[in-house]
Amino acid sequence: MNLQSRDHGTNSCRGTFDPLHAGHKALLAKAAELSRGGELLVGLTSSEMVRNKSHNVADYHQRFEDVLDFIRSQGIEPIIVRLDDPYGPTTHENFDHIVVSPETRPIALKINSIRRQNGLGPLEIVLVDYVLADDGLPISSSRIKKGEIDANGRVLLK
Repeated sequence: MNLQSRDHGTNSCRGTFDPLHAGHKALLAKAAELSRGGELLVGLTSSEMVRNKSHNVADYHQRFEDVLDFIRSQGIEPIIVRLDDPYGPTTHENFDHIVVSPETRPIALKINSIRRQNGLGPLEIVLVDYVLADDGLPISSSRIKKGEIDANGRVLLK
């Protein structure tokens, strides 16, 4: 997931966010913190982009509402845009930051490469480490969907 910022403190976020878990919330909270006094732009992957996921993904509208509710709880009114590609507006619009997890850091590096080709300056990459479950492994949507952990990282009994 990527979170970007444009102009002074305008941030954006990119991800599937299903289910919305503690790791997603850490990234969104960091983006909200960086966007104080600016905007928060959230890029939400389209239903078409998630067709090849290894698990079922909630429909776009439900994911939109979940992300919107969480960010509003942070005191920010976000702009949420549908993403039909991995980069969204970050390759051609003015942003300050991109907030990423270790998993999505390579996408941020690619975005900065494309920005350079487009004559734009690089985004500052803000890395938010994984949020770990009780078993010491990263919280992830796939682990939640498999029934290994819940959205807060508690290990579930099998």
